[in-house]
Amino acid sequence: MNRTENKAIRNIAIIAHVDHGKTTLVDSMFKQSGLFREGQQIDDRLMDSMDLERERGITIAAKNCAVGWKGVKINIIDTPGHSDFGGEVERALSMADGAILLVDASEGPLPQTRFVLDKALQGGLKIIVVINKIDRQDARPLAVLDEVYSLLIDLDANDDQLDFPVLYAIGRDGIATESLDTPGENIHILLDKIVEELPGPRYKKDEPFQMLVSDLSYSDYLGRLAIGKVVNGNINSGESLVCINKQGESFPLKVSKLQAYSGMSLKEVSAVGPGEIVVLSGIEEVHIGDTICSKDNPKALPRITVDEPTVFMKFYRNTSPYAGLDGKFVQSSKIEERLKKETLLNVSMQFENTDDGEGWIVKGRGELQMAILIETMRREGFELAVGRPQVIFKTENGKKMEPMEHVYIDCADGFSGIVTEKLSRRKGKLVNMTHGETGRVRLEFKAPARALIGYRDEFLTDTRGTGLLNTSFAGYEEYKGDFARRFSGSLISDRSGTAVPYALFNLEPRGILFIKPGEKVYEGMIIGEHNRENDLNVNPTKTKKLSNMRASGKDEAVTLTPILPMTLERAIQFIKDDEIVEITPKILRIRKIFLSAQERKRQENYERSQIDT
Repeated sequence: MNRTENKAIRNIAIIAHVDHGKTTLVDSMFKQSGLFREGQQIDDRLMDSMDLERERGITIAAKNCAVGWKGVKINIIDTPGHSDFGGEVERALSMADGAILLVDASEGPLPQTRFVLDKALQGGLKIIVVINKIDRQDARPLAVLDEVYSLLIDLDANDDQLDFPVLYAIGRDGIATESLDTPGENIHILLDKIVEELPGPRYKKDEPFQMLVSDLSYSDYLGRLAIGKVVNGNINSGESLVCINKQGESFPLKVSKLQAYSGMSLKEVSAVGPGEIVVLSGIEEVHIGDTICSKDNPKALPRITVDEPTVFMKFYRNTSPYAGLDGKFVQSSKIEERLKKETLLNVSMQFENTDDGEGWIVKGRGELQMAILIETMRREGFELAVGRPQVIFKTENGKKMEPMEHVYIDCADGFSGIVTEKLSRRKGKLVNMTHGETGRVRLEFKAPARALIGYRDEFLTDTRGTGLLNTSFAGYEEYKGDFARRFSGSLISDRSGTAVPYALFNLEPRGILFIKPGEKVYEGMIIGEHNRENDLNVNPTKTKKLSNMRASGKDEAVTLTPILPMTLERAIQFIKDDEIVEITPKILRIRKIFLSAQERKRQENYERSQIDT
């Protein structure tokens, strides 16, 4: 059946690596499309609406907005640049008909660009390439353009996709140009290219209404909101429809409110046609990937497929002696409800109860995705505890298989030796090495995913904060064997109380401390990293013995070494298998799963007996 193009709409995804200027470019498109009135006060980085996005400078959740240009509505779909949020990428691209590939004029296309671009090319999207930050001192736009061509050829782009228009931009200043010799004045040329070069959404004229649910949201006033692109047909507000779920079952629903994007907000509309991105309310039992369609002629669309999770973490209720002092939500039922809600909104995440019923196993695409979920829950007032991230193994033909990663490293030449040594120790294999002109080297490794858990902080220390490390999923391969993860033990508090300077000063030679004087401690809480392999029980509450005799020169105030504040990522990367991180809205603590020293000894003996038998 012939398809017709809706020329009044363009649905475009913006693809870029972290920090290549995507959000700034979208800001300029907003400002120059006439969306805001003259002199109106507006925030920078409008698309990064979450606090965590603004703090970290990364896009986490795919979001939609719309601008008008020369009579055409342009729906802009922001995609995350990090492969850990791949579920967001696949959802976003299911609504797009074209894409803008944004690349830094110095760094060129990086691994996460490759990940999202591969998904876009598989979906048959036509692209416009924008080489951004051409004002950088180390900009090399022509060399970067060659790298973009090489990447597209490597990803099996078709001839139509390879015949892309190229623009050069300074997103921060809101200017773009077709030629490096002609300075740009504004971003209008990019908006023109979107309208001229990228296709409008295509639909079948005679088909009834069909919409694929690509995203979910929630409103206190309207209930659950289903977001997606109208693939075929028209819809009116108040119309009776049906929803077809994963099992192929259909159930009736009525649209109580119909909304479409206008700028950064939603606007109520009475009817929409094919190709428009809409928000339907009044639908309770709906999931991402479901089809909403006409009641008279229900037909399901192909569901959104998402790459499988590769990492899991155990979540527990907080059971420490100080549980319930900081958080609003501490009950198991509240934590389970919140995790269930996350899996409804995030298709790349799954959760299930543990065998012993004492916690939950949450599966996802990477440790950063997990850390973002935990940090979000923490800010919402939850108290919980989490274990170490672990990879998901598979068995194929009787062989143990594990997830692998392509690891791309950019560092100064002098650090390549230590980086290669550390990753080789973790079963990583060097597959490519390229020397740059500026004294930096690009290394490409293939390494087990478990090798990278806890390695990022070590890498930054080894490269003195100047190295760049990026990864992309490389499929499953046969298990590469065991390797040591951490060569140090833990300093464990042997009692409850308050840490005092005198005790901490005397513990400093034993290792690196995590706590400051005045902090509350309890038995089984880890207060530092031991400088030997074994764990050590210590007393951080020990005070100096006082007598009525004055000791000459011995009563000066003790001076402690400043401690590095504990972050969530550092904590979950530090812990071993028998340790967990206690997370409350105000504080992070690391502890043993079994708090009592006797219990830990009993568990150790039990595990040893199991190995012997």
